[in-house]
Amino acid sequence: MSKNFELMQQAQIGIGGSAALTGLAIGSTQPATVAEPAVGRIMVPDSAVREESLKLVQRLFLAPGQGAPKVVTFVGVEQGNGCSRLCAVSANLLAESVSGSVCLLEGDFRGPSLPALFGVDNHHGLSDALRQDGSIRNFARRVARDNLWLLSCGSLGPDALTSLSSDRMKHRMEELRREFDYVLIDAPPLTAYADAMIFGRLSDGAVLVVEANATRREAALRVADSLKSSRIPVLGVVLNKRTFPIPGALYKRL
Repeated sequence: MSKNFELMQQAQIGIGGSAALTGLAIGSTQPATVAEPAVGRIMVPDSAVREESLKLVQRLFLAPGQGAPKVVTFVGVEQGNGCSRLCAVSANLLAESVSGSVCLLEGDFRGPSLPALFGVDNHHGLSDALRQDGSIRNFARRVARDNLWLLSCGSLGPDALTSLSSDRMKHRMEELRREFDYVLIDAPPLTAYADAMIFGRLSDGAVLVVEANATRREAALRVADSLKSSRIPVLGVVLNKRTFPIPGALYKRL
C-alpha cells in the first residue's frame, strides 16, 4: 500500500468515519507540469498526478467482479479545488484503459471548464439536448481519443438551470447510460450550489474532492452528511493538490 493511500485513509476517517471508502491523495513534489494545450487534447498531467489518477480509475471502474459503477459524479467541496481537471484526467485515463465508450459530462452551467481543457468551444451540449430532440450523441463530440466524448453544458437559456430537475433530464441521463459504457460528470461545488445533488441522484454515486490544506473539516463533514441524507453513495474521497516536501522517487521507497 502506498504512503499516499495510507494518508488518504486517515483523512477520510476524519471526514466520513468510514474505512470502506476508496481514498487517494493526488499531488506531486512540485506544481503539476502540463503540455501545451491543443484542440481536442487534454493537458497532460505530470507522472505523479497520472499515477494517482489511474489508481482512482482502476479502483472505481476496473475492479474485478460485479457492481462497478457506470455513471459517477465528481464533486468538490468548494470552488477551485481541481475537481474539473481531476474528472477530465480520469475520463481520459479510463478511455485509454478500456475499449468501450466514455462520455465526460459538463455539469457546471455557471462556470464550465471542461471545454477549455480540451481546447473546444461550448456552444452545443446538455442544455440544448434538454430543449431539442435527437440522439444524445448528436450533442456530444469526440475529444482526445476515438472512444472519449465530451457533452458540454451548451448554450444557456433562461430555463437551463431549472431543466436540470425535469423529467426530460432523467430521460436524457437514461439515454446516456444506454449510449455510453461510462459517464463521468463534473458537477459544481456542493458548498455553493445544489446542482451536484441532482447529478448525484441520477448517477451510481459520487467522488468527493477535497483540497489539501484548504478544505475545512466542518465543510467536508456537512457535504458528506448531505450526500448521505440524499442517499447518494460516496464512492471515494480524493485529497487533491497534496504536495510532498521530499523527492518523489525517495518518497515511494519510504
